[in-house]
Amino acid sequence: MLPDLQLKDHLRLRKPHPCGSYEWTVVRLGADIGLECNGCQHRVLLTRRELAKRMKANLTKHEEDNKEAK
Repeated sequence: MLPDLQLKDHLRLRKPHPCGSYEWTVVRLGADIGLECNGCQHRVLLTRRELAKRMKANLTKHEEDNKEAK
């Protein structure tokens, strides 16, 4: 399943960036997803399908998730 993301979401990927950080911030949405490393501020573009393979968790809590949990 392709991830449902919003701008400024904080993600944890499966493998670390060469700087050592696992955490990224979403800075662009579209056919490609723009990510910025939280460790060194390096930016990359990944397709949604590639991001779905590499993503481990979305660390951002959304209001919709809280409503569904109740």
